[in-house]
Amino acid sequence: MTHPAVTVYSKKPCVQCDATFRSLDKKDVTYTVVDIGTDTTALNYVRSLGHMQAPVVVVETGTEPVHWSGFNPHLINFHFGESQVA
Repeated sequence: MTHPAVTVYSKKPCVQCDATFRSLDKKDVTYTVVDIGTDTTALNYVRSLGHMQAPVVVVETGTEPVHWSGFNPHLINFHFGESQVA
């Protein structure tokens, strides 16, 4: 199954980031990780989207990107299928 492009903006340590990575991995979603702890341009970008907590997941949908912050299994299921998320 082909998924849209996904970028996960994360930091270390981050329990919610790790849970998001595990969930995306279980669904075989390919994603790019950007460390907002070391990349100030990326940090400013996620702040411009209105997010103040990691991770920030950005899904390129072909029109406007969809984005959310924190571990959100419901949105992961919505965008990448209904298989179990842990």
